Amino acid sequence: MDNTEDQIAADDCAMRRRLLTLAAIVIGLDLVSKQVMLALIFDPPRRIEVLPFLNFAPVWNPGISFGMLADGGDVMRYLLTALALAVAAWLIWKVPQFQRLERLGAGLIAGGAIGNAIDRLRFGKVVDFIDVYVQTWHWPAFNIADAAITIGAGLWICSILVERETDSS
Repeated sequence: MDNTEDQIAADDCAMRRRLLTLAAIVIGLDLVSKQVMLALIFDPPRRIEVLPFLNFAPVWNPGISFGMLADGGDVMRYLLTALALAVAAWLIWKVPQFQRLERLGAGLIAGGAIGNAIDRLRFGKVVDFIDVYVQTWHWPAFNIADAAITIGAGLWICSILVERETDSS
C-alpha cells in the first residue's frame, strides 16, 4: 500500500474507534441508569415525580418501540437481539462512508441498540422508566438507549437533509 492508502485506512480506523467510544458511553450510561432504576423504582414498584411533566415509573417492555412485537416470545427476543447486533456491526463497518452527523448518529444508534439488546439477553425484556406526560396523556415509557436511538435517527435525518444537500450543490 502507498501512503495514501495507509492514511485512508488509518482514518477509517479512527472513525470506527470514535463510533465505538460513543457507543460505549451510551451503553454505560444506559446500563448504569437501568441498574439504579431497578433498585429505586422496580422493587418494590413505585413512581417518582421528578417534574410536572416527568416521572420515573417502572415498565417492562417485552417488544420494541411502543410495545410492538411484544407477543413474539423467546424467538422474537433473540431475533430482536440479533437484529440490534447486526445493525450495530453494519454501522461500525460503514462509518467511514458516512457524513459527519451520520457518524454521530450511528454511534448513538449502535450504543442504544446494544444497550437494549443486553436487557433482552439479561431479562427477556427491556427496562423502561422515563415517563413524559402532559396532563393525562403519557408518552410510552423509554430509557437512555431509546433516547440515544431517537436522537441518532434525528441526526441521521438532519444529515440527509442538510449535509448531503450541501455536498450535492
